[in-house]
Amino acid sequence: MSENGWLEKIRWNEEGLAPVITQEAATGNILMFAWMNRRALEQTVQKGEAVYWSRSRKKLWHKGEESEHTQKVIDIRIDCDEDVLLLRVEQVGGIACHTGRHSCFYRQFQGDVSNGQWATVEPVLKDPEKIYK
Repeated sequence: MSENGWLEKIRWNEEGLAPVITQEAATGNILMFAWMNRRALEQTVQKGEAVYWSRSRKKLWHKGEESEHTQKVIDIRIDCDEDVLLLRVEQVGGIACHTGRHSCFYRQFQGDVSNGQWATVEPVLKDPEKIYK
């Protein structure tokens, strides 16, 4: 196997991406969902901090490059089908979401199939206007 043969074990999609679930190692909370390409994963391993592929900006995105809310990688796992990655991280600053919340999953379904709604169940910890310059 080549030097980066471990990258070839991943079943990248047709765009060369793999979905990534980011979990807070200390609590088990799911913080966010993102995408990585080979280069993002290589940089994540090299830096010890999460680097993703931004599909909207079409570039590598070092989490926290603007907000300083970086993600220190504790470990990286791959699922049984070798097509989904799990990052277990320490969330620096306690904020993972661009909305200023701890997690991107801050809305919860409430009600039933005919009368359901998405309710915000996590507070804003810091005003995004003060996070992003």
